[in-house]
Amino acid sequence: MQTHIITTGAILNACLLLQPASVFGSKDVQQKAESTPNVIYILADDLGIGDLGCYGQKIIKTPGIDKLAENGMRFIQHYSGSTVSAPSRCSLLTGKHTGNAYIRGNKGYKHTDGFKYDLPLAASEVTVAEIFKQKNYQTACFGKWGLGGPESEGRPQNQGFDYFFGYLGQGDAHSYYPIHLFENDTKIPLNKKVYSHDLIMEKAFEYIDKKGDKPFFMYLTPTIPHAELIVPEGEMMGYDGKFPETPFVNRGGSYGSQDQPRATYAAMVSRLDRDVQRLVDLLKKKGIYENTIIFFSSDNGIHKEGGMDPDFFDSNGPFRGSKRDLYEGGIRTPFIVQWPEVIPKASISYHPSAFWDFLPTMAELIGVKVPSDIDGKSFLPTLTGKGKQKKHDSFYFEFHEQGGKQAIIKGDWKLIKLNVNKPQETTLELYNIKHDAAEIANVASQFPEKVKELIVLMEKEHTMNENWNFKN
Repeated sequence: MQTHIITTGAILNACLLLQPASVFGSKDVQQKAESTPNVIYILADDLGIGDLGCYGQKIIKTPGIDKLAENGMRFIQHYSGSTVSAPSRCSLLTGKHTGNAYIRGNKGYKHTDGFKYDLPLAASEVTVAEIFKQKNYQTACFGKWGLGGPESEGRPQNQGFDYFFGYLGQGDAHSYYPIHLFENDTKIPLNKKVYSHDLIMEKAFEYIDKKGDKPFFMYLTPTIPHAELIVPEGEMMGYDGKFPETPFVNRGGSYGSQDQPRATYAAMVSRLDRDVQRLVDLLKKKGIYENTIIFFSSDNGIHKEGGMDPDFFDSNGPFRGSKRDLYEGGIRTPFIVQWPEVIPKASISYHPSAFWDFLPTMAELIGVKVPSDIDGKSFLPTLTGKGKQKKHDSFYFEFHEQGGKQAIIKGDWKLIKLNVNKPQETTLELYNIKHDAAEIANVASQFPEKVKELIVLMEKEHTMNENWNFKN
């Protein structure tokens, strides 16, 4: 089992295999930056920052995604919207952190069809898809939605998407052989006989093949590598029997048993990587590669479910924690952006950013007014090298499970508040994440004034919401 205790920023940089950035170039590059590009945002599900070769992975092979980084920009300090699925996706689409977002946790309801769906995103919320629609982009979502079921105001077609194919409810997405998927509002029966990831990707490829002649925004949200851990029989991507294994046995939970959880997880990541390369190849075949921006990230940190062993793969890299934690391992994600002839190849960005920055970045890109109530700041200047990059004063996170958690990052300092809903058990942890990336040394007692400063800021960033209030 690998260890990953990192105590200095220097070691962190070594782990991330930093490469020198290219120099921003010609007039042609600037003209390209002002054109109307296609945009594809690929959001993996529960993929750890350390699971990619370009972020230090040594066991799992990810040549396709690594090639995106080789041809684009790799962000070193990028944060997901949350440490679990639904609020993270809400943050990405609406430009708001979880202190202000409409969806701040995984909360569901049972529909009249007998299936459970997620709390619907309000119709009043402005999504990035609606931003694109203002410039007549075609918009489509493929994969996991998780922001409202059929007939709800949160369904994709009510949130700016022309077309949807995949899982409306994230609970159903725990199975890769589902009873059905949705095409818009229509259930497509699969009767547990079709591997959903492959069908979702084929639908996405078909869309590009048919619709790629006009500007489009594609929100591609495959469920891989979220548990359950399973691939089609005989398709282990070369990992069959490669690792020592402890079989996972389903004891009444929602994930199936798996004899080779390590090999299967690696195969799922490599399967995703293969399909990222297939996507790039299709864009080239269609002649639209040069005018397409590809974003790649993950909705939160690595999971430990269904037999997954993140320590074996060092899936959270140098960071502490995983999914459902507000330590860096739960919220710091891979983030790669490729934009041919605009973004310098093999470039590295140290600009701290988060999911809620995507909407204003796209608004600036296509010349649409940014909603006044968002928390994000455009990172387009970082991508193009043109204009002055605005920076965040802080990054705020909240989580409404496990007693309630909050975190605030300001500069090099990070304060975590645990057991928010249990005042008698509430604890505070303070870390300097520049010098202590693994969050080993809690220095709250050593820097009480810094704790007080960050508590004030933390309280300011949390707004009241009837669905998401802490008890204290």
